[in-house]
Formats: sequence, C-alpha cells, structure tokens
Amino acid sequence: MAQFEKEIVQAILIADNNEWNFKPLSDEGSTALLPLVNVRMLDYALIALNRSGVEEVFVYASLYLQDIRDHIKAGIATYASWSFKMTVHVIGGEGCRCFGDAMRDLDAKALIRGNFILLGADTVTNADLRPVLEQHKRQAKFDKGNAATLVFKECSNNLRTGNEVLIAVDKRNDRLHYHQRLKIHQKESRYQIPLDVFLGNSCVELHHNLLDPQIAIGSPSMLSLFSDNFDFQTRDDFVRGLLINEELLDSRIYVALLPATQYAYKVNSWPAYQLVSRDIVNRWAYPLVPDMGVYKLQQQYVFHKDNIYKSNEAHVSKVALQENVVIQAGSHVDSNSVISDSVIGANCQIGKNCRLKNVFLMANVIVKDNCRLEHCVVGAGAIINEECDVSAGCVLGANSELPAKTRLARTLITSTPSTQKSDELEQEAVYLLSLGPKAYIVSDLTTGDPEDSDGEDLMPQQTLSIPKMGDLLADLDEISYCSDLSDDEDASRAVTPLPDDTNIFLGEVIDSLSRGFREKSNPDFLILEINSSRYAYNMSLKEVNFNVVKAVFGMPSIVEPANNNVLVAINAVFKQLGTVVSNYIKSEDAMLDCLKALEDVYEENPLVREKISQIVHYLYDKDFVSEDAIQAWYAQLDDQEHAHLRQSMAKLVQWLDQSSEEEDDDDDDEDED
Repeated sequence: MAQFEKEIVQAILIADNNEWNFKPLSDEGSTALLPLVNVRMLDYALIALNRSGVEEVFVYASLYLQDIRDHIKAGIATYASWSFKMTVHVIGGEGCRCFGDAMRDLDAKALIRGNFILLGADTVTNADLRPVLEQHKRQAKFDKGNAATLVFKECSNNLRTGNEVLIAVDKRNDRLHYHQRLKIHQKESRYQIPLDVFLGNSCVELHHNLLDPQIAIGSPSMLSLFSDNFDFQTRDDFVRGLLINEELLDSRIYVALLPATQYAYKVNSWPAYQLVSRDIVNRWAYPLVPDMGVYKLQQQYVFHKDNIYKSNEAHVSKVALQENVVIQAGSHVDSNSVISDSVIGANCQIGKNCRLKNVFLMANVIVKDNCRLEHCVVGAGAIINEECDVSAGCVLGANSELPAKTRLARTLITSTPSTQKSDELEQEAVYLLSLGPKAYIVSDLTTGDPEDSDGEDLMPQQTLSIPKMGDLLADLDEISYCSDLSDDEDASRAVTPLPDDTNIFLGEVIDSLSRGFREKSNPDFLILEINSSRYAYNMSLKEVNFNVVKAVFGMPSIVEPANNNVLVAINAVFKQLGTVVSNYIKSEDAMLDCLKALEDVYEENPLVREKISQIVHYLYDKDFVSEDAIQAWYAQLDDQEHAHLRQSMAKLVQWLDQSSEEEDDDDDDEDED
C-alpha cells in the first residue's frame, strides 16, 4: 500500500543568512526575524511556501535557534496565515557554520523523503512554485541525474544588489551550463565564458538580466551531494562544483524562469531591503502587501490613497503622511512633522518639526523634536535626541541612544561596545569609538560576502564596505520591477547574442591598455599582450591598427575625462602609451587606419567630436600621422555622410595645404640660389 501513498510536499527554509551585511542588527538577533514593512522576513517566506501548497516545512537555524522557535510558536498561537494546512518544524545544530553544513545535517537527519522546495528566510515572493516543482519532476523522469532546478526571475532594473547573475542554458531542455554571480561593487565591461560551453552545445542562450531569489527545487540526491563534497559551503559552491564535475558526479542542474507577473527577490543587503520595502508598499508583490493581515486573521492597517497604510490606533494627522508610508498601531506623530516613503513600527514617538524620508523605524523608537532622518534604519527601542541629522545609509542598533545635535552619514551605531564581533582568527579586543553612553560606531568593513561565489577573485587583504541605503532608486512610476518583453526590441535583449572575434579583441585591448595606463606598465609587455590577442583571434594587421587606436580612445580616462577636458586626457594617455601606438602606426596605410578609427570615435564620443580638429593636429604634431595621410583621409570623406566632420577638419587641412605650398616655394628659392 505504500506505493499508493500521496507524496507530501516538503520544503527546507534556511534561516541563517546575510550575517555579514546587516550589521549591527544582525549582531543583535536573527536576520530571519528582521521586520520588513513591519512583518518578519521569516513570515514572508512561510507565506510563500503555504501559497505553493507545501505541507511540511523544516526551518533550519543555528544562530538564535530559540528565538526562531519562539516566533513559530507565537505565529501558530495567533493563527498566522501561514499556519493553516502546513506543519512547521524548527531544527538546528550547534556545529552549523554555513549553508553547506546545514544541508549535510539535514541529510544526516533523513527528514526529506522526496523532491523538496529550498528557500531562504530572506526571500520575498508571491510565486506559485507548484508548476516549477512539476517541471522538475518531469525533467527527473528523463534525466535521473537531475540534482536541482534553480529558479530565476527576469528583471529590467539596472541596480546591483548582489542578486544578479549571468547564466548560459541549453535552449532545448533548460539545462544549466554556466553560472556567474555579478558583483555588487562593480560593473563588468566584459564576461569570460569557457569556450567549451559553446563547442559542446549547439543551442546555448546567454541570460544577463536575471535575478537570483535563492529559490530551488531539489532532488533527494542534492542533500547527499553536499554530504559527499565537504567543499560545498554555499549554494554557489554547489552550482559551480556540479558544472565543473558533471560527468564525475553524474549530476546536472536545470533552470526555470518565473512568469513576468510574479514577484521574487532576495533581501540580502540594506539596498535590497529598501527596494523590496518600496515594492511591497507600492503593491508590486501583491498579495504580499501591508494590509494583507498576517496575524490574528485581521488587518492591521487601513489603506488610503497615495499608498498610505495607517493603523486606526496610530495617532497622526493625515497631513503629516505624504506618500508611501506605513505606520503601525500605537505610534504618535506630533505637529509640523512630515513623513514620506517610510515605514514606522509599533509604539514609535516622533516629535515636532521632524522630517523623515526613506526611513525604517522598528518598534518603540523615539525621535525627538527638530530631527531630520533620511535613508536610514533605526532598531527597536532606539532614541534619537533633539536636532539630530541622520542620513546616507546610517543604521542604528536596538536600544542605542544618539546624543542631541549629532550629525551622522554612512555610519553604523550599536548600543554596547561588546556587540562588535572580531575576527575569529585574531582573538583581540575590538575598541569602538563612542558618541555617547549608548552609541558606539561599528566598523562597516568586511572581507566579502561569504555567499559570493566569486569571492576567490578578491585579494586576501581586500576589504569592502557593507552596502548601504541611498537615493539609488528611481521612482517606481518610471521603472518597472518586471521586464515586460512586449515588443521585439525588448525581447531581443532577453538573450545576449554572441560577440564576434573583432569585438572580443577590441575589448581585450581596451582592458590591457587601461590596466597598463593605470599601473604604468612597460609598453613592451603591453605590445606582447596585444600581439597574443591578435594571434588568438586571427586579426589582420589592418584590423590590429584600427582597433588599437580605437581602444586607446575607448579607455575610460578618455571616454569620461576629468572636468570633461578630453585634450588633457589624450595627452596623458599618449605620453605614456605613445610607444604602443607607434609600434603599429608606422606606414602611410597604418596612418589611414588610425584616422579611420578616429572617424568611428568621432561618431561615438561627443567630447572627441567637439575637439576633432585639435586631436588630429595633436597626432600630427607628435608624428603619429603625416600630412599626406590626413589629406588622403580627408579626400575620402563623403561630402554628405561626413559633412560635419569635413567642416570641422576644413581649417586644419587648409592650413596644411598652405604650409606645404610655403615649403615648396622655399625649396624653389633655394634651388634658384
């Protein structure tokens, strides 16, 4: 009879995430219990699983395990919306230090009996995951080595929050062949993808506009793969390990994309926290909205126009709330204070003449008179005294107290000096700068996100600052969270075409020259690099001449020069890299290639367009191009197509003609003498 038993839909929910970049609040409690629009992040994840038909959930936690258990018990006692038709177990282990350890512990406990949904407590989604689960099961029938299906979401938002990925998939069966997490602190000018990805697969699609909400469907073998491979510390380690050792492990990964109408985002940093809060307040994640009623089967707010959510038990004038504001029960706002784009927790007290914009107050916060708060988070029970100015990504820990007339920007504050965690390898006391008896500045430096799959690219001593809130987000009326690929142009952007060899060569030369200019490298080494790239991509000498010049003018220092002074930037570059250019621009034909490249740059760079005559004159003075080459190039310019360029160059060419005639006259006079 066992074969006829219905398979129970199970899920694993990992509660310990992002301990490194939610300081100082992550040092004071579990990030899974961090309020997001006055609802714990753990509750959003449980609601998502309940909506997807999950019957049994295992919440895994090691840090603050008892706090998680108490919250689950309280949720069940108050009839939380996720508590119906779903059993929730809280488990954990003291030795768990990472995601991989949690998966190995779950495998040892043998709690998972089939395919399961894997989710983080910091994931906010309204997606119904049942179709993805069914897709995974169908795929597993054809491929017994199907270890997992990763879920991604298309997005047109150009912000970097650490959730963005580049992937290569087989168009025929959605099998994953390449995975790269994009860095939050930089924008890549190019991507390096192994050639084997394209040689071994005839139908490969590149997706560069995807968000990773950390949702996956796992096969039973997924847990055992973690147990067999102790170097799998993070989910990205698991993905990278399987892609590299597919044949050895006999395991493969597949991909599923959520529909455009569904919302999914991982709250992994303060900028992501700000973005998701705005999406919830603006109802992009419906039915995950402030007035959904998570607890006690009742709504906490009355929804007003301009996205204002106000509890009936909050004492505040409607005039004080401008737009996109959530204010919970028991909070009080005095006269002449104005609040916009903010979330106010329960029992907060805001004094007179205060200005709050993009502010997130937890419960029981006191803000006294004449304060200005912008782009900041204030922990529960904190006090901000009179005439304080807090802005630019500040985070105040729970129970901290800011002295009157304090000015803070991009600063993390904790209430006790013992909260700061020192490096485990260096058992040294950490001394914090004090602003007051309950206000200590916390270091915002880190050696990198432990969940970052590309962390090995960082130097061991390299440190990064924790991402902070800021005025990075355009109005939600101007940008859409979801990419609505409704026309051919947008659809064409969803899949990146493969660049040809010429563009790849040009990109490599730009990178080599930019690095050489920045590091003041030996020109001979740069020439060797360029020649190596030339032979690798089978470039002709004419193509090399053209692209070397184009690469010089495509360097960031020329494209975006200081004070828009492109002539000074060009002089600095050629002073250092002139030897490299001279190595290729020797003959008259090469000089023509140089000027034709400059013709392309003229069309692309408005700063070069304004100074084209002076730039050509500079190249002439420095002997990079000759008079004959300039005149021959000018003669080839079409009167209609290049009318503006010819007009800009006319005086220089006329001056060159006059100089040539004068030289000829002088030569004739010398011959007569």
